[in-house]
Amino acid sequence: MNTTDTPKNIHQGRNVKRFREMLGLKQEALAIALGEEWSQKRVSLLEAKEVIEPELLTKVANALKVPEEAIKNFDEEKAINNIQNNYDNAVIHAGPAINFQCTFNPIDKWLEVIEENKKLYERLLQSEREKVEILKNKG
Repeated sequence: MNTTDTPKNIHQGRNVKRFREMLGLKQEALAIALGEEWSQKRVSLLEAKEVIEPELLTKVANALKVPEEAIKNFDEEKAINNIQNNYDNAVIHAGPAINFQCTFNPIDKWLEVIEENKKLYERLLQSEREKVEILKNKG
């Protein structure tokens, strides 16, 4: 396979468009990143090309900050199948993650915190009483 051959059903221009859109760039922004000789119309024509010349592909990949191979080889159908298969396997094998069983009673924990707060308030109140007693004895 030479540098202008592409795997079956890979449309490099469409891939440029997909990556541009994933990055949230408009055609005008990509044109600016590619240089003064570029315009929105030229980017539009580039995205319509099935195969992009290697030098231009390098320049576009650098502007988008993605690997050239990503533009050359990205196959949306395969990516969707991969995502779907991973999702399906995650659901099938998740088991306990879906039916999570809590190992403690949250109400018990809440009651423990309330009890601890009571103890803290009692210590604070005792401390204030001691301060008042000290001030009375000085006066």
